[in-house]
Amino acid sequence: MSQKSNPRMDLQHVKLRVREKQQSFASYTLSPVQNDLLRAFFDLAQEFDSNEDFYRLCVVALFEFLVLHSRLYLFDKIQGKLVLHCESRNGLLAEPVDAPAYVRLTFKSYESEQSLLVPIHCKPSSGHRDEGEQPITLQVLGVLEVYPLEKISKADRFFLRKYANRVGYNLHNRLISHENIRHLRFINNLVMDIEHNVITPNMYFKHLFNQLKARIGDIDELEQLISGLKAAQGVPSASCELVISKVSSLHRSLLENHRELLEHHANYSLFLESLFRRDHFAQGRFVLRPRKCAIDREIVSPQLDHYLSRFGARGIVVEKPTDMQEEELFLRVDVGLLSQVYANLFSNAVKYTGKITNRNGKFRKAVAYGRELLTDYFGPGKGAVKFNVFSTGEHLSEIEAKTVFSEGVRGERGKSRPGTGHGLAFVKQVVEIHGGVAGYEATEEGNNFYFILPLSDPDTVPVEHT
Repeated sequence: MSQKSNPRMDLQHVKLRVREKQQSFASYTLSPVQNDLLRAFFDLAQEFDSNEDFYRLCVVALFEFLVLHSRLYLFDKIQGKLVLHCESRNGLLAEPVDAPAYVRLTFKSYESEQSLLVPIHCKPSSGHRDEGEQPITLQVLGVLEVYPLEKISKADRFFLRKYANRVGYNLHNRLISHENIRHLRFINNLVMDIEHNVITPNMYFKHLFNQLKARIGDIDELEQLISGLKAAQGVPSASCELVISKVSSLHRSLLENHRELLEHHANYSLFLESLFRRDHFAQGRFVLRPRKCAIDREIVSPQLDHYLSRFGARGIVVEKPTDMQEEELFLRVDVGLLSQVYANLFSNAVKYTGKITNRNGKFRKAVAYGRELLTDYFGPGKGAVKFNVFSTGEHLSEIEAKTVFSEGVRGERGKSRPGTGHGLAFVKQVVEIHGGVAGYEATEEGNNFYFILPLSDPDTVPVEHT
């Protein structure tokens, strides 16, 4: 059981900290210029919302008040190294670059040949910690390099440590704020993913249950028929054959309904697992669980099976590629998330496939899917595979083609149909975290939605079925 906060003790704690700061500031003996610099930095740090402007402020303030140049290095946790973001001479870098060898992450200030390097500390979560309690990467955000060294006095060194602390505290708060915003945005999108990819499609269970209920009604009818036959005298063999035929047909139908229910349940259980992972919520983004799998057998075909009856009901012919069936392709992907990519593409094809007249004057209303290998697509020696889902119909407009993968965007033809405009945005996000790209292209007879994944693993090559 947690202890309740004591308001009087809390007030005393804050008073104590204020007095400690009073004593500290009295001993600082900062110059009027240094005091003005801190006040200006504090005011402007609240004014500038973007991190980029904050980085510029960190280096510009030192030059404008103290005529000292500086460079701001921050530790990149993903790459595990220090990178240069901004400098007083050239401003913000278009792309961060690796720090030179003499710039290293330390707890204390140190000198190079021409500069003073001051660590930028995080704000402690509670009280003061010894340097050995946590890894340095959790306590130090980066390094502020100030130069030229000969212009930095002893008093300046003390001030620069205090200044770097204030940079660190502000940066720490900004990082937490941006992380919280990113988490909230991710959770909001995740809720949409769940509604779009799981809850809405799961309504199909109602259709399956209704079918099963109808079959149960047939059993009731059959039971009455058998009862009547049992009571009758001299039942003709033709009647018995009729009963046997109906029982066999009903048995097959129920087995098929049962199979479809099991497959539907397994499919959306896979979707739920891939959307509700603890890692997604902990990191505020989709976290892949890739494994080597047969793309057609484990991802495409199971999703297509779920949509075959819907394609058939709309008079859409499904044209299956021979290459994907004769040569299986193995890739390391997140099966659950990539399965939902195909589910979204097939779902859109059900809604938007239209009838066209081809060059031979024949009507065509069809969906086709396939793949093709691309050499050096991601650079020399970096091959890729392009997965296509094509459907006949009217082309997207130029504006629609440019925005179709954006969140909440729906084409003119789709506004009269149920939907959220989230499906293709989800497709783009999942493909990109796999290191790929998603796109759209108009073809002679319709529209092709595709995504391209890298062939980084030497084992990811087509394998012929034997």
